[in-house]
Amino acid sequence: MTNGRGFSIISTTAVAIVLSGTCLGQPRPHPTVRDADRYDRSGPLRDIRPIPPRAGELRELPRKQLPNRDGSIAGAPDTAVQSSPPSPSVPAGLTNFEGINNVDGVLPPDTNGDIGPNHYVQTVNLSFAIYTRTGFLLYGPADTNTIWSGFGGACQSTNNGDPIVLYDHLADRWLISQFALPNFPFGPFHQCIAISQTGDPTGAWHRYAFLYSNTKMNDYPKFGVWPDGYYMTANQFNQASLGWGGQGVVAFERDKMLLGQPARMVYFDLYNTDPNLGGMLPADLDGLAPPAGAPNYLLALDDTTWGYPADQLELWEFDVNWTTPLSSTLTKTLTLPTVPFNPNMCGYARNCIPQPGTAVKLDAISDRLMYRLQYRNFGTHQTLVTNHTVDANGSDRAGIRWYELRKSGGAWSINQQSTYSPDTNHRWMGSAAMNGQGSIGLGYSMSNASTKYPSIDVTGRLSSDALNTMTQGELEIRTGTGSQTHSASRWGDYSSLSVDPTDDCTFWYTTEYLQTTGSAPWRTRIGSFTVGSCVPVTPIHDVAVTLVDAPASVVQGTAATVAVTVANQGNVSENVTVTVSDTPSGGGSGGTVTCPATFALAGGASTTVNCTWNTSGASTGTHTLNAAAIAADENPGNNTGSDTSNVTTPPPTLPMHVGDLDGTSANSNGPRWKATVTITVHNASEGVLSGATVSGSFSPTGGSGSCTTSGAGTCNITSGNIRNSTASTTFTVTNVSKSGYTYASSANHDVDLGTNGTTITINKP
Repeated sequence: MTNGRGFSIISTTAVAIVLSGTCLGQPRPHPTVRDADRYDRSGPLRDIRPIPPRAGELRELPRKQLPNRDGSIAGAPDTAVQSSPPSPSVPAGLTNFEGINNVDGVLPPDTNGDIGPNHYVQTVNLSFAIYTRTGFLLYGPADTNTIWSGFGGACQSTNNGDPIVLYDHLADRWLISQFALPNFPFGPFHQCIAISQTGDPTGAWHRYAFLYSNTKMNDYPKFGVWPDGYYMTANQFNQASLGWGGQGVVAFERDKMLLGQPARMVYFDLYNTDPNLGGMLPADLDGLAPPAGAPNYLLALDDTTWGYPADQLELWEFDVNWTTPLSSTLTKTLTLPTVPFNPNMCGYARNCIPQPGTAVKLDAISDRLMYRLQYRNFGTHQTLVTNHTVDANGSDRAGIRWYELRKSGGAWSINQQSTYSPDTNHRWMGSAAMNGQGSIGLGYSMSNASTKYPSIDVTGRLSSDALNTMTQGELEIRTGTGSQTHSASRWGDYSSLSVDPTDDCTFWYTTEYLQTTGSAPWRTRIGSFTVGSCVPVTPIHDVAVTLVDAPASVVQGTAATVAVTVANQGNVSENVTVTVSDTPSGGGSGGTVTCPATFALAGGASTTVNCTWNTSGASTGTHTLNAAAIAADENPGNNTGSDTSNVTTPPPTLPMHVGDLDGTSANSNGPRWKATVTITVHNASEGVLSGATVSGSFSPTGGSGSCTTSGAGTCNITSGNIRNSTASTTFTVTNVSKSGYTYASSANHDVDLGTNGTTITINKP
């Protein structure tokens, strides 16, 4: 059972499901749309008292096996193994400092972190910490639910882990998330997400709680930043039994969350599409934004021994539609056959990776892709980089299969792939990424049975190197000096390699290691390095008007809306001002257009602003509305768009007037009475006029009112209660209105000749 801080040790067995790995003939997935259960804005985090970690009895956080792994046979021999050592040239180590250790008494740590312009933020089970870029501790370690202090609900009261932290460089914001499982193993199951209000993670946060499911646990959630959303994948397990529940995929409404506004999620449950599918990752953006309108890409790993026709990667595309979310689509677009690999490390048993001085071995987690699936847009081509652990020699020696997928105008393909295992050491729990120069970094854990305690190492390759090879030697970020002896054997479950947004070339890696031998005295390290020369990438500024939408025609003298869509196609946030000018064809005069004030637009984001076009004084005929999006370092002439509209002459207005006023009175409540006036409205020909709205008031008492004339041209207005001490009341018509007509009060008259058509006096009954 769960409590607010974690789990007891749990043993689960996945339900094996045998199925062909294609989606042909299977149901197309349909989205579910949900609003956030609750949201708010916190005070500055630096002013919130940290909830201190309280390590007690060591606890294992559960990891459940993906389908068809247990009992499957060994795969085909790996024919892409890099078995020769790389060159003597090694990555250059830079910053290196200690991260969070096992302050909460749990395993595994789920270590991950990200680098921003001024901070490094790290999360582990069940804590987080904020550092300067040089490793000075600014906040924490604190239990992760500290961020939701005072928020209420399960995000505040539980601290269940599986954390992720990401720096959103397009908006200069931070994302931190973990799940909340208040009734584990029963639902409801929640996802807690916080977005920093500014680029300072010690400041205020926009906080959200989303109901993920009432019946399926959102295990192993992984996130990716994309211009139109924060995307998440989850391995789903059914409540109570914790049997396999399929792959889940979600998009969260990034634009709203950046502003702390009500936000939605669009969720796909893929079990009915392919119940064998699991371990999917969403694309996480580094560098330049993807082409406008590009879907988020998701990748999954398939093996022949899991019921698929080939060793392959599945590529899916998630097109979210925030205007009509139920029209969002999630589609498998490609299967990419890989060089054969063997993911069957130790029959998927946890007791697998050897370490010195103990018979206890460590978990290889070879049943899924390893975090992250990193995306880049180089303009001429796009890339996806990821990795997973495999048996490199057929005898359970762990190596890392890594991939670079590439899209150059056509479909995605595998540009290069290789299994990194240059000697007899075990390498696993990797994370791979590509910098802005096209060089790839790879971080991982390394161990052997006799001389190598679990340590942290990195390697890499230059963009100019021959394909399919890690050409750099290994840099040891931290040498391990102890082994883990806990019987659960948990290690990982993931690590994180990030790219520095300030230069787009320095890599930052974090994962666990051990300094002393013991049950689970894990520690973490944060280290940065470069591969080859590191030339900082210049920020790209590119704001453009992509659409101007004006009405086809406007009546002269009225106001209309001109919608201007603006896209920030660069990789940095811009302060944007939109202006619209009105140019009539053939001369004449234009109207005035007023647009919203200057606003911030994140890199890669787009938005539509509504400007007001006042056509008073504008000449009739065709008008061209020219829009410009202006940023401080932009040339407005490069960022224009236009649309045309026709200003038409207002239709002629016809006179109308009151043709009859009649009044009656009646007793009301006790010593009170009421007056009722019947008004008849005529046109210029003294015909009755329907649909005219008449307004008037009673004096000295009785109030005011309005009515709309019927087909007979009449309507009634009744006073409020008038005291009996008031002998009479006078009703006055104050206005008559109807589209296409003007009120000619001077023509008012009374066909009965009892009044002047404008006022009538009614006596008490």
